[in-house]
Amino acid sequence: MDPAKIWSLNYNLLMSVISGVSPDIAELGLDTKELFVLAQVEEHPYPAELAATLSMPKPTVTVYVKRLEAAGFLRREIDAADLRRHRLQVTPSGRKVTARGLALLSDAFGARLGRLSAAEQAELRSLLEKLS
Repeated sequence: MDPAKIWSLNYNLLMSVISGVSPDIAELGLDTKELFVLAQVEEHPYPAELAATLSMPKPTVTVYVKRLEAAGFLRREIDAADLRRHRLQVTPSGRKVTARGLALLSDAFGARLGRLSAAEQAELRSLLEKLS
């Protein structure tokens, strides 16, 4: 068994799904990385948390946050508990595009999963949960 080959196959699958839906996500006014940032804001409302969760450098997250804010998908507010920190909030239009973008990704990945039997899908899920 070659772990690097398994990693490569997994990476290629994910990138193929993402590449396939990127044009549709772009029609929503986002690129895929912005979608991934936006999708995590509710759970991780501070830029430093987002950076850690998404394994992105803090300056990169800042760039995405600024773009998302300019597009009206995100709002930055001073944290009432700590006036030195900014708390991020997804706007209603941000929630709408996030839901649509994630649905596009889900549908595309679901189509790939559809190549597997129900038992194979369950086994894949179990294996991925073990590895996570």
